[in-house]
Amino acid sequence: MLEVKALKKSYGKVVAVDGVSLQAGSSETIGLLGPNGAGKTTTVSMIAGLFPPDSGEVLIDGSPLCGDTDPVKRKIGLVPQNIALYDELTALDNLNFLGALYNLHGAALKRAIGEALDLVGLTDRAKDKVGTFSGGMKRRLNLATALLHDPQILLLDEPTVGVDPQSRNAIFDNLETLKKRGKTLLYTTHYMEEAERLCDRIIIIDHGKVIANDTLHGLHRMLPVTNVLAIELEKPDGFKAEGLLGLPEVVSAEVHEAVIRVGLHDLTAGAPAILRWLAENGHGYQHVTSERPDLQTVFLTLTGRSLRDA
Repeated sequence: MLEVKALKKSYGKVVAVDGVSLQAGSSETIGLLGPNGAGKTTTVSMIAGLFPPDSGEVLIDGSPLCGDTDPVKRKIGLVPQNIALYDELTALDNLNFLGALYNLHGAALKRAIGEALDLVGLTDRAKDKVGTFSGGMKRRLNLATALLHDPQILLLDEPTVGVDPQSRNAIFDNLETLKKRGKTLLYTTHYMEEAERLCDRIIIIDHGKVIANDTLHGLHRMLPVTNVLAIELEKPDGFKAEGLLGLPEVVSAEVHEAVIRVGLHDLTAGAPAILRWLAENGHGYQHVTSERPDLQTVFLTLTGRSLRDA
């Protein structure tokens, strides 16, 4: 449904986007993950047709995006990072105004507004002025405005910035519903937990370049350690973690106080051998847990800096 080929954009000597390519199909959520200033918003703006790339192209359902009046743009809905609403108007007035810009009128517009408000849970606040809304409610209404013309592709540029946890979860539920309806979602964020929850594939972008493009599982496979086994010993005195290093799948092993932490390539293959080795060598244990590195670890490994660093 969406194909982006080698997009580039510079502002003077500053290269904001440097050869970004991606693909997204129906019923798929693609995460564009990176720190502030990585080029996410510029990439989304070019996909939305807000301004042209210096080079590269955007294809919507196989058709290249060409110019401001290209009818293929009607397949795109944009939820911008900055809330695009009029505080002095009611929610209903905002939706009527923006629906008219999509050339929606009469029964079709009324139906579209009703469906959008119902999806974001704001039907009971339709006649209230937007200026009385909380930040989370404004974000949800911002999402509703992008849905009026029933786009196939939804571009979401950090749609939960400044949102309380309850409203954030409501937005997540809305997006999961849209995905089930066959929509294509491109979601930019610098919040790792959002990408992990929502996205089928994650594209990590840094300094305008794509440095990784894979499923969450695939990204974890890039790490030297994909799982950590933490084992609490009954009697830690004198235990030497080096004895574990020769076992299958073990990458690292260290002991701190009473807990051994063992880095593994493959938890299924490595954990039984570790526990068997401990038992055979007289090391009793009380508690065993496994951990998976998060996207922060993936990003740090790939770039050498924190995800939230500018």
